[in-house]
Amino acid sequence: MDTYPVTARSVGRFFKICGNSLERAYKHHLSGFEQWDQKEHAEDWMLLAENFDEQMSIDESMLCDDLFTFFSRKAGKGKQGTLAAVVRGTTADEVVKVLMKVPEEIRRRVKEVTMDFSDSMYSIIRQAFPWATIVIDCFHIMQLCGDGLGEMRMKLKRAAVAEVKRQEREFKNRLARNQKQRKNYRKKHPKKYKGKVRGPKPVRKNTRFTPPKIELEVKGKKVYETKVELLTHVRYPLMKSRDKWTERQKAEMEVLFKLEPRMETAYNLVHRLRCLFKSKITPEEAKPRLDEWCKDIGKSLIRELISVRDTIRQKETEILEYFTNRSTNASAESLNSKIKGFRAQLRGIQDLPFFMFRLRVLFG
Repeated sequence: MDTYPVTARSVGRFFKICGNSLERAYKHHLSGFEQWDQKEHAEDWMLLAENFDEQMSIDESMLCDDLFTFFSRKAGKGKQGTLAAVVRGTTADEVVKVLMKVPEEIRRRVKEVTMDFSDSMYSIIRQAFPWATIVIDCFHIMQLCGDGLGEMRMKLKRAAVAEVKRQEREFKNRLARNQKQRKNYRKKHPKKYKGKVRGPKPVRKNTRFTPPKIELEVKGKKVYETKVELLTHVRYPLMKSRDKWTERQKAEMEVLFKLEPRMETAYNLVHRLRCLFKSKITPEEAKPRLDEWCKDIGKSLIRELISVRDTIRQKETEILEYFTNRSTNASAESLNSKIKGFRAQLRGIQDLPFFMFRLRVLFG
């Protein structure tokens, strides 16, 4: 239990002993929790100054119906020696007040901090580590672009749903009108013949409306989809590069780009930014390419991507710092995922100080 994020009940089940008794014994006698020097304030904050290093990450996570800020060390790689600080809350004043408890000579070790677009985290780093270089995670930038493409897709999907409903109303009105016309015609022209009914077969009153479908060709087979279904299925291909599309996704995206040329323009612009982050270049070489991309976004007049461009412009210096060491916030996201998985095994947190102690043992 000092090495892996497992519960006492799972260990007890393996060794055929009572899990509740093992948990009580571990908490009060075996773990050293009762003698822990940070037990009194563990509900609000925890510091592990020895884990402050040159490259750090900052992220937030939900514990006990409240947000906590996690400050972690990249070299720890999600194992022991990773977690450096945990503070309840995300406001700059709360977190900085705790981080300032660490001596300045230790805080001076920090040279680079990766983060997302959070303004509060930016303020925290600027106050606690004013000498450190801030790097905006490139994956959060691409996520922002993906949100812009998703917004465009949902706008088209809502318009397609509205169009299908309009066509359905017209179809029902046409059925009612034809029924009325047939009824009036029969009054004026009663049947005077026997045998088979002449003329085209009348449409039933309860005929189901079928929306128009688009033909796709996948591996030599014809597949039919409505426009609403098409806009639903392209949600994930829009987030990926072309070389990662399946055969069906290629067919769907090809039809989508024919129907909506603006979607193709937006996708190509986002893909250019993705290729820029994959390029092994210096910040000085990346800046003109990023400026050119921003100009092309303005020329495209796509509102959803213009808002993304404005956000990137505000943090352009921190974004370009990515090309120095190609640092990302993946280590912090990985630690966040491990903490959430541990919390899920516990089915929630009943004793927050003891949970913090176990985080300190496992990741501290």
